[in-house]
Amino acid sequence: MDDLHDTHHRGLDHRIVTVLRARGSDPRVAGAARALSWAGEHGALWLAAGLAGAALDGPRRSAWLRGTALTAGAHLVSMGVKRVVRRPRPAHVVPLVRTAGRHSFPSSHAASATAAAVAFSALGVTAAAPLAAAVCVSRLVVGVHYPSDVAAGAALGALTARLGARWMRGGGRG
Repeated sequence: MDDLHDTHHRGLDHRIVTVLRARGSDPRVAGAARALSWAGEHGALWLAAGLAGAALDGPRRSAWLRGTALTAGAHLVSMGVKRVVRRPRPAHVVPLVRTAGRHSFPSSHAASATAAAVAFSALGVTAAAPLAAAVCVSRLVVGVHYPSDVAAGAALGALTARLGARWMRGGGRG
């Protein structure tokens, strides 16, 4: 990417975070964004949902457990990419939440949320996609990610779940 193109995207990333973080000045928006961010920490919301699905849906227990494993896998891969890329979190806004690490690319919240949305939607959970989208947006509202971090995390999560879709259904390797 040439410098002018890179500068434009970096500027757009900054502006979007600034605008969405400003929405967090509304206490109701801030509370919702904090709750979504907290629930999505380390993929906890999605892992709990997948394990609950496995416990409650005996005939599809294996698919639930495999979908949960894909979700955890997407989260772990995103953490590995973070350690390689080492992009700092947005410094131009005051974050509304503490973060587990200093690096922002890709968003691990977005990776696990999107992997779960793809996997659990295949099991008929229609609320998974809108909830995952809300978790992704929350990371911008709380000011700890750039849109490109969230987009990359979401792409990684979707790719992980799609690559594992056949395995999830019990059809062998993805």
